[in-house]
Amino acid sequence: MPADERLIHPVWLRITHWLNAIAVLLLVTSGWRIYDSTEFLGFGIPRGLTLGGWLAGALQWHFAAMWLLVANGLLYLLINVFSGRLWRQFFPISPRGVLQELRAALKGKLSHEDLRHYNSVQRLAYVFVMVDSILLVLSGLVLWKSVQFPHLRELLGGYEGARRIHFFAMAALVAFFVVHVAMVALVPRTLIAMLRGR
Repeated sequence: MPADERLIHPVWLRITHWLNAIAVLLLVTSGWRIYDSTEFLGFGIPRGLTLGGWLAGALQWHFAAMWLLVANGLLYLLINVFSGRLWRQFFPISPRGVLQELRAALKGKLSHEDLRHYNSVQRLAYVFVMVDSILLVLSGLVLWKSVQFPHLRELLGGYEGARRIHFFAMAALVAFFVVHVAMVALVPRTLIAMLRGR
């Protein structure tokens, strides 16, 4: 079978990837509208980039997308763990490998021959997104049900601490998204692989 016809991403991975992308887009844009109701960091997000129209509408979008992200994210994580893909695809991550491949990427010399295997920078980025998403869910639980999760609330520095953690974890996810899309633009066949699987 020709190299370009080998399976790169199974169906379950493609479905969970695109559902996560939709959930994150809805969560970020509705979250920005929620943030704008307080602007607790002293700046606002342009209204055209937000979803929900007003605070109650944004909260409804946020809570709906929250369930999609949690259910889909758990499914993604469980399949990765129990299939062994998590350890095979994302580990080991060596600091030396990350630095070497980051230098190669910045020079435009990073190899993308076999899309089935992630380089060290990709591994680190994807593991970061998994951990960041867990942090977003935990801090979101405190913001949603602060009284019901007192220990988690205190662990995250109280309600205000959780709110800041939630915002900056979201900002880190948006930064990942921007870099991810830029890399897809540089290597367009990665998008084709995520759509077709091959």
